[in-house]
Amino acid sequence: MPMKVLRLFLLLFVFNGLHAQNKFTISGYINEKGSKENLPGVTVYVPKLKVGTTSNNYGFYSITLPKDSVELFFTYVDFKAKKLNVFLDKNLTHNIEMGAEDLQEVEVTAEQTKRVSEETQMSTIDIPIEQIKQIPALMGEKDVLKVIQLMPGVQKGSEGSAGIYVRGGGPDQNLIILDEAPVYNANHLFGFFSVFNGDALKSVELIKGGFPARYGGRLSSVIDLQMKDGNKEKIHGEAGIGIISSRFTLEGPIIKNKCSFLVSARRTYIDALIYPFLPKDEKAGYYFYDMNAKINYVFNDKDRLYLSGYFGKDKFYFKSKRSDSESKAGLDWGNATGTLRWNHLFNSRLFSNLSLIFTNYKLGIESQEKYGSDYYNLNYKSNIRDIGAKYSFDFMPDPKHYIKFGINSTWHHFVPQAVVLKSSNPSNDFKNSSPAIDTYEGGVFIEDDWTATSKLKMNIGFRLSVFSSRGDNFFNPEPRAAVRYLLGNNFSVKGSYAMMNQYLHLLSNTGIGLPTDLWVPATNKVKPQQSQQVALGLAKDLTDKNLTITVEGYYKWMKNVLNYKEGSSFLNVGSNNDAEEQNDWQNKVVSGNGLSYGAEFLIQKKVGKFTGWIGYTLSWTWLQFDSLNFGEKFPARYDRRHDISLVGIYKINDHITLSSTWVYGTGNAITLPISSYAAEQHTTPGTSSYGGNYWPGNVNDYGKKNSFRMSPYHRMDIGIQFHKKLKRCVRTFEFSVYNVYSRQNPFFYYTEYDPALKKNKLMQVSLFPILPSVSWSYKF
Repeated sequence: MPMKVLRLFLLLFVFNGLHAQNKFTISGYINEKGSKENLPGVTVYVPKLKVGTTSNNYGFYSITLPKDSVELFFTYVDFKAKKLNVFLDKNLTHNIEMGAEDLQEVEVTAEQTKRVSEETQMSTIDIPIEQIKQIPALMGEKDVLKVIQLMPGVQKGSEGSAGIYVRGGGPDQNLIILDEAPVYNANHLFGFFSVFNGDALKSVELIKGGFPARYGGRLSSVIDLQMKDGNKEKIHGEAGIGIISSRFTLEGPIIKNKCSFLVSARRTYIDALIYPFLPKDEKAGYYFYDMNAKINYVFNDKDRLYLSGYFGKDKFYFKSKRSDSESKAGLDWGNATGTLRWNHLFNSRLFSNLSLIFTNYKLGIESQEKYGSDYYNLNYKSNIRDIGAKYSFDFMPDPKHYIKFGINSTWHHFVPQAVVLKSSNPSNDFKNSSPAIDTYEGGVFIEDDWTATSKLKMNIGFRLSVFSSRGDNFFNPEPRAAVRYLLGNNFSVKGSYAMMNQYLHLLSNTGIGLPTDLWVPATNKVKPQQSQQVALGLAKDLTDKNLTITVEGYYKWMKNVLNYKEGSSFLNVGSNNDAEEQNDWQNKVVSGNGLSYGAEFLIQKKVGKFTGWIGYTLSWTWLQFDSLNFGEKFPARYDRRHDISLVGIYKINDHITLSSTWVYGTGNAITLPISSYAAEQHTTPGTSSYGGNYWPGNVNDYGKKNSFRMSPYHRMDIGIQFHKKLKRCVRTFEFSVYNVYSRQNPFFYYTEYDPALKKNKLMQVSLFPILPSVSWSYKF
């Protein structure tokens, strides 16, 4: 069925109006001057006809116009504008080079630049990579996801965590893709850093709502990251040294102007620094590393090939050896992705991309104990592996239509959990695992960005998603729509609707702050998650001040949201007699509904000596499960009424850059005991004999779920960068301070009995006081 639909799309779009009378097409690739790096999202505008288009993710543009003399303007953030004059009496190919130091100065009017008020898409934020590198960060580690947390509509998890919660959704509801490959665990160091090295990235885009039909599989957001292609003209590199890690990036031509490569690597050295100071009989350590690699080849004007990959791993280990005992423990997890892409031009109006995609995520836990001749070994493993393909098309018949359509298929292989226990006493041994699960997920989509009138523009799309697991088949239509109407000069009102289905679930363990969450598929017993979201907003461009202002309100319904049953986690394992039933993850979860609504405000400046943004979110998020909280709705843990972020970057001159951030958020909603009382202890299991001791606080009464609010979170960070141009490189020294006024933000709470007061006290644990950091980087 999907292939038949695809053939129909091809017949419709290839042969319908490709040879319109007295109309011709100018097309080509837009590249960065000096590196030949493809530039996505460049605005192409024809002032005389007041029409335009943008380059796609691979830098390709195409615009069809009447026969005439044509003046085209090309504009891009932080790049000098380009002007092209041609006489269009036949189809033409013009590749464009743009640079920040382009010799051709062009006066650009407001209507020729990319404007948020003009775009159909709403709830979308582009973040320049250079801004990400200039924002102060925890321990000096520049982090893409940390910067995304500063945007309105996005809540962070706990102190220092890289987890993100978008418009009431959980971390599993974010589709994080790196060169089209999904990344299932985007965190290093137990969630304090993300796996993305900014030195290897070209662009970052966040979509919170009004999702185009080409995206599917998650409910709450899309984070689309594109890696650099590699410099096609000369060797370039960058190296950096920080408090906890070092990094290195190298890119350059293999065949000049035709084939290039990129390699970027990062590793922490915490383990190496502390190792000499540990006792000889006890050794422990932690490290993470990641590596990005990419190679691309330009065959001709019609065919290009890209091969990219990511490989990363975290490892914690502990070893202890004494005269009568030995113990060893370890925890490791990691991602691997690979993408092979082939770009092909059928003609000047029809662009295609075929992608073959691989991704793999593994988690492993081991524990070994030895006492004399007795031993105990425990191994736990979890894994998800994807092999997929995607064939997509961009069709540009005329300036009023930009049509995208395609098909994608993914084969998932799950090993939810595998536990092996061995000991010196064979009667205690057992081997239990959830059976491996193979599933299929696919979809076909079509969308059209249609300029209906000079004021009205729409993106109408449709996606049909398919999922198959163990004989259970799901077919779900997903309509999408986004509308923009111009109210005045650089001022518009926007609306959107999107239905999303999610066939993969993440089981987050209660009370465990480790990467032990399990990815599992939808089944007949555990249905797919589904959401519907509507949004309405206003967008205004203040072009004379390079400012954009957006205000949006949203309302989102979610159903079949998963949560562990009370007291359940991946650690619950049964004996050999009842293990199959107890260890089945389907018996450990409950399904419910969610509701999120709120308003967001953003004022952003991307160019100039002073850049940054102000963001504010007002929101509510509720969850409801029949078997939790007596069936009553309760606020989600990361429900935050107010969330504020202030970000400023000021370039004093070519040698000094200042930056600062301030964030404020309402405290998380958590469950704490409202009372405690003494109880008798059952000291003789298996009999009716009770007795023993009494002590206060033995039993807690927790009351309603998530009825307590943690203290508000707020923090200020500052940074200063000193740049110096040396003979063969540019050296940057950065000094930054995390949590300038040393705010004791809560990480978690617990209760402790105070004998003097004869009652329990609420105790707060905080992680990070004021933390200064320094780093050096060299760019050549």
